[in-house]
Amino acid sequence: MEKRIITISREFGSGGRFIGEETAKKLGIAYYDKNVINEIAEKSGLSPEYVRESAELSPKKGLFAYAFAGRDITGKSIEDMVYEAQRKVILELADRESCVIIGRNADYILKDRDDVLNVFIHGDMSEKTQRIMDLYNVGEKEAVKMMADTDKRRMTNYNFYTDQKWGKASNYTLCLNSSQLGYNRCEKIITECSCNP
Repeated sequence: MEKRIITISREFGSGGRFIGEETAKKLGIAYYDKNVINEIAEKSGLSPEYVRESAELSPKKGLFAYAFAGRDITGKSIEDMVYEAQRKVILELADRESCVIIGRNADYILKDRDDVLNVFIHGDMSEKTQRIMDLYNVGEKEAVKMMADTDKRRMTNYNFYTDQKWGKASNYTLCLNSSQLGYNRCEKIITECSCNP
């Protein structure tokens, strides 16, 4: 079956977002990343700013913050409400049209569908560090810290809301090292795999 939906999970600094955007352009399909934030905010009743900060990343305090987060009468925390709204939006997008979805546990949310290609993009430490330094205009130490913090928060969120381990190869159809392959080849591989099941 042709893969209509491509989900891209990625390490911070690996270029996964750029690769996803280019793949969507090449395939002529929709691209969803930060542009789903307003829909998630609408469904959860929370501000877009809050959703931007929380929809993919765990609280800075880590896993215990989830366990002890303030919960309402139904036992749901604000993070749970964001996740539930995000889940609904992703399921609706997948039903609506062919698309590339960046992050947001989309690989897990859409795991019961046969028309999904799940990709994990990772890279070599030195290249990711350089990319972050260039993109955010920061020094090496700050770039390494940003990378560690962001990936830790993505991993905590993913591990909490799925019964899977973030970055584990068996959760994905493809795991690509963007430092070894280059962005263009990653995009080409993803495009070919989505068109030739």
